[in-house]
Amino acid sequence: MAWHAEPLVGFDLETTGTEPLEARIVTAAIVEVGPRGVARRTWLADPGVRIPPQASAIHGISSERAAAEGRPAREVADEIAEALTGCWRRGVPVVAYNAAFDLTLLSAELRRHGLPSLAERGYATAGTGPVIDPYTIDRAVDRYRKGKRTLEAVCAEYGIRLDDAHEAGADALAAVRVARAIAGRHKAVAALTPAELHERQIHWYAQWASDFQRFLRRKGDAGAVVDPSWPLRALPPSPAAPPLPEPGLRPGPRVSDSAGLRPGAPAGGV
Repeated sequence: MAWHAEPLVGFDLETTGTEPLEARIVTAAIVEVGPRGVARRTWLADPGVRIPPQASAIHGISSERAAAEGRPAREVADEIAEALTGCWRRGVPVVAYNAAFDLTLLSAELRRHGLPSLAERGYATAGTGPVIDPYTIDRAVDRYRKGKRTLEAVCAEYGIRLDDAHEAGADALAAVRVARAIAGRHKAVAALTPAELHERQIHWYAQWASDFQRFLRRKGDAGAVVDPSWPLRALPPSPAAPPLPEPGLRPGPRVSDSAGLRPGAPAGGV
């Protein structure tokens, strides 16, 4: 049976911003679609930082609500990672629209809270199990179609109903339905195994990144760099820990102590 007729798990995050290495999880959903119907698991996190008004305007969660009703971000990130790796262990592919954003952001959250990475939970080689990204696939198989590639736009293209855009559960379910619709329209995609499709997407995303980078540079942004990594971008190195004092020596005074400076003030005079 083709992959799109088998159970699939949709995954979506709604967050504090658009930079995956800096943004925090606000809501999340994992939605399994199978022969018995749809099973949802959702989370509301207290991200530990203020949610910008522009982000709240998109997903509807205010800082006040997240602080009052949300669970600790560390617990939420750990549970999401365990749920995803549990799906992969059962052989169920994970569908995420623009997977490089959601999975990279989750990975950054795991490291931020000192939790095991996805790789450390059993995927040391690839970092994840099979991922299906309708955003990447649609862009590759219908490269020259005009118009936006947002989830709402692609749902409209494939006749998928999306009632509550930017609600994590609705977006995760829509991603699964779009993935199945793409496979239904493009038989070459349907004929691949999840592992083969995963590998194709790595290539397709890298090709898109290269083309887009060249486009930006032709438009005058000579230093433009588009990360070609999919479905996980590399995290920057963790800050190095300060060296331990040699045995028998007491740590010296901080510059601010000896100079009488306020914490954070420059050491030099003005």
